[in-house]
Amino acid sequence: MSNRRTFIKQAAALGTSGMFSASLASSLVSPSPSPVVLSTWSHGIAANTAAWAALKEGGTIVDAVEAGVKIPESDPGNMSVGLGGLPDRDGHVSLDACIMDPRGNCGAVAALEHIENPVSVARLVMSDTPHVMLVGEGALAFALTKGFKKQDLLTEKSRKAWEVWKKTSRYHPEINIENHDTIGLLAMDGEGQLAGACTTSGLAFKMRGRVGDSPIIGAGLFVDNDIGGATATGMGEAVIKIAGSHTVVELMRQGYEPEAACRMAVERLMKKEPDYRNIQIGFLALRKDGAAGGFALQKGFNYALMRAENNNRLIDSGFKLK
Repeated sequence: MSNRRTFIKQAAALGTSGMFSASLASSLVSPSPSPVVLSTWSHGIAANTAAWAALKEGGTIVDAVEAGVKIPESDPGNMSVGLGGLPDRDGHVSLDACIMDPRGNCGAVAALEHIENPVSVARLVMSDTPHVMLVGEGALAFALTKGFKKQDLLTEKSRKAWEVWKKTSRYHPEINIENHDTIGLLAMDGEGQLAGACTTSGLAFKMRGRVGDSPIIGAGLFVDNDIGGATATGMGEAVIKIAGSHTVVELMRQGYEPEAACRMAVERLMKKEPDYRNIQIGFLALRKDGAAGGFALQKGFNYALMRAENNNRLIDSGFKLK
């Protein structure tokens, strides 16, 4: 079996092909893997810090990804996740989230209202029910039985934005609006265990009941502890068409580097989505050996990568449309 040094040499020898030998998939973990946290957009910096702190304090890798995405969920200034998220066209803030652990267990909620941290409800769906996803009123009822408190998630800032929108009621998502969207977070601990979480308030002024890719395992998030994990951001309907995050992980399984796998998923999506020039899609990938990368359809997508307590930086991803 190739060790990490052999892997690095062989990968380097392949140059810019974007691939390593698929036979090396079983040797992706170094004898002493280093923690890595990777998340979408600039709000990922604070999310990464919280995830890292959870690991440092002895939490599990699932504790870490939950703690990380709860930061933007609870930020009233973030208008795309959790509290303060922009509402649907009827003025209701509805949230979607999912979480996945190293063993392939997963939980999700969709169209959940009145609960600030949907990722925590999703985690309890994973651990305390025989199901993967709960939606709408059922998800809310479950959250209340678990001690979550109902609250009004529509902040004054978001309400005013909705009032302005109602003057025209024109639905036309803008690319990279507010330089935000979903937060998807992937992490690996010092034992090489991988987990991920994804959470959003969805498209602003969407139809009531609309659910995108974020809570759908295999679309907005997918983790395979033998290979790596991936998450997506952007227009969820397009991501769902190609099971985007699962596609990225399977491309890494075939031997593609993380960034190359994300790029190929974007290219596949372009073939399935006729209106691709008017949307944004970004993918992130974290491989079992700690290699990470991202790629987007349009310019403007960035992600936060943390490899040490003093090494948490924002990176502009590559993009397809020039």
